[in-house]
Amino acid sequence: MINEILKANDYQFQIIQPIPSQNNRLLIEDANGQPWRMLSFVENSITFLSAPSLQVAFEAAKTFSYFLTTINTEKLPAIEDSLPNFLNFEKRVADYKNALKDAAPHLKENANIEIEITNQLLSLPDQWIEMEKTNQIPKRIIHADVKISNILFDQNHQPLAVIDLDTMMISTILYDFGTMIQSYTNAAHEDDGSAKNNFNPEMYKVVKEGFLFYLKEKLTPEESESLDYAAQVTIYIQELRFLTDYLNGSTYYSITHPEHNLDRTKNQLELLKGLREYLGANEFESRRV
Repeated sequence: MINEILKANDYQFQIIQPIPSQNNRLLIEDANGQPWRMLSFVENSITFLSAPSLQVAFEAAKTFSYFLTTINTEKLPAIEDSLPNFLNFEKRVADYKNALKDAAPHLKENANIEIEITNQLLSLPDQWIEMEKTNQIPKRIIHADVKISNILFDQNHQPLAVIDLDTMMISTILYDFGTMIQSYTNAAHEDDGSAKNNFNPEMYKVVKEGFLFYLKEKLTPEESESLDYAAQVTIYIQELRFLTDYLNGSTYYSITHPEHNLDRTKNQLELLKGLREYLGANEFESRRV
């Protein structure tokens, strides 16, 4: 459905096509019952796990801006929710509270400082939840995984294609902006729990500029005014998910050592701290900035 919208609106980048099997199926199972599919291949393309420069980050954000502008026509397609409750922040908070209540004592002790900070910021997503419940922000088609590795570039670092459309859903476009900031502005690897001052303000500026390049005229005043707030909430929710999984015994995210999810939690809290200092947000105040 997304590809059909792109084609109908003269989309300028390459479109990744699913390739049907010989009996015209898009998904097949092998002898072991494992599902497989095939997609079109983009020759001589490269990807980045993190932005190699401010210019590449700007081009990536601008590419997603164009992609989101193109697919958000007047009528929303009837796409199914690929990840039910993925963006249900009320449930994310409830899951954290349950994990905290049931966590093993040694895990709570290890994460004592992070739990304290998380609890002080627990009201941060409230305004987001309220805006969605009261329809203050419109429903749009979003990519939901706008990290830079989901853009193919050519050898000169020019964008070729937006990929990995599996996560696309109908929600608030604020999440895509927040995810960009969460993934692009982190100067350290997200597994680095000892990182300090890992927020890159220059990256924030260029990503926001790129995101608004095509979307500026399409966004409502409520959406535009909430971008800085959305960046904070998205980072906080990611931190909350890492901490929840740690308290649950690390059953969701892959880990390489027992404190892996706690390291990720520390990293995101440091990122959020840097962002809030940059935006001038009071340390534990929940408000739109």
